[in-house]
Amino acid sequence: MSGILSYLISFSIKAGIFAILTLGLNLQWGFTGLFNVGIAGFFAVGAYTTAFLTKGPSPEHLGGLGLPVIIGLLGSALFSGIIAFLIGLPVLKLREDYLAMATLGIAESIRLVFTNESWLSNGNRGIKDIPKPWTDLSASEYHNLLFLLVILVIIILIYLFIEKNIHSPWGRVIKAIREDELVTASAGKNVFRYKLESLVIGSMFMGLAGGLYSHYISFISPDVFQPMQWTFLVWVMLIIGGSGNNRGALLGALLVLAVWSGTEDLIMWFFSNPETAEKVSNIQGPLRIIIISIVLELVLLFRPEGIFGEKKKIF
Repeated sequence: MSGILSYLISFSIKAGIFAILTLGLNLQWGFTGLFNVGIAGFFAVGAYTTAFLTKGPSPEHLGGLGLPVIIGLLGSALFSGIIAFLIGLPVLKLREDYLAMATLGIAESIRLVFTNESWLSNGNRGIKDIPKPWTDLSASEYHNLLFLLVILVIIILIYLFIEKNIHSPWGRVIKAIREDELVTASAGKNVFRYKLESLVIGSMFMGLAGGLYSHYISFISPDVFQPMQWTFLVWVMLIIGGSGNNRGALLGALLVLAVWSGTEDLIMWFFSNPETAEKVSNIQGPLRIIIISIVLELVLLFRPEGIFGEKKKIF
């Protein structure tokens, strides 16, 4: 398989993982109005859960059950959903500001627990040799292509699941909650229950994305799960693509990741002189953030509802 094709497959896998995260956030924020800024935390929980469940026994960390990958991925989604349920119980009856603070705090706490509790996660040394799935179904050069196909199937299933439910009575209620909680409650709807369901389901998708990332990279450590990449970037993807529109969420994930990845190569090419390359490598990260921020500003100025935006209709 050629180098360019391998790169495109690798890029598509990463875009697919971000797409699952963005779809989960779109369910929570785009349709329900839940301000979740702890995406990186649910992502990390999913990644570590499948590592514990599917990796063989090791004295370096918890788990080592050696279960099938499909069980690990289901466990990733389930455990992330449980964490979201426990967060949502005390805070969803309060204003949305409290959910933002709670999810942000929990996400950082999760990262610190994985950093400091070596008996649990091997600390900063991380967990390696996480099994790659379905390697016996294809030749080694096609493993990533098969993995990409699995991710595409998962994205389609999640997309159809959200679309079906968002156009059902359940979906109309959560959109009504997003517009005005008090009016929705006065119509006899259990606002708290609907918000909790949306938070849990969206977080399960985020946990599943973490599980897929874990099996694709085969190595995880707490440093990987920085909020800059796994929370801020996902929010930018949703805003640029169009909050409240699943097609926008998918397009936003693809475009922003292309800019994020492309700017890395562009910066290194522009400063290819060996004398400046070392200096530039130190500021490469901030430069990419500045570029992404400029793109976000331009979209907000000229198309504040995002590229697609939400389809408004009377129902």
